[in-house]
Amino acid sequence: MKTRSEKLKRLVAVQRHLERMAESEFTETARQRAVLAETIDVVVDAMGSAHPMHRIFSGHYASHLGRLVQKDQMLIGIQQVHEARMLRERAKGDRFEEHMKDARLAEDREAADNAILDLIDQRVSGAPPASGKVEGR
Repeated sequence: MKTRSEKLKRLVAVQRHLERMAESEFTETARQRAVLAETIDVVVDAMGSAHPMHRIFSGHYASHLGRLVQKDQMLIGIQQVHEARMLRERAKGDRFEEHMKDARLAEDREAADNAILDLIDQRVSGAPPASGKVEGR
């Protein structure tokens, strides 16, 4: 049977994986926004160009720019959601890790207490200790 600290260690590993997934999604959204910003810059440059070909398509560029700005706003919202999720997963992982450390300390303390109680029981019962090292005074 696994100890509480081992179970919590597994939960910490799973939680850290979820945190990395959330970071990956956040990074991907940031990358998409960077690409979109470049596209917006190209469209704005085309709109401001004095070239006759670009003047013909100025209405098309304006509508395209509106769609790009709308997509950027949507990506900002998605990025905020991913960032909140990333922070939430990190906080949960930190809490699980703290609980794991506390459980490990409690288990170590219990093992030490049990060893001391075994020594006391051996002394009281008069039985020789299981190890000759304990008797070596």
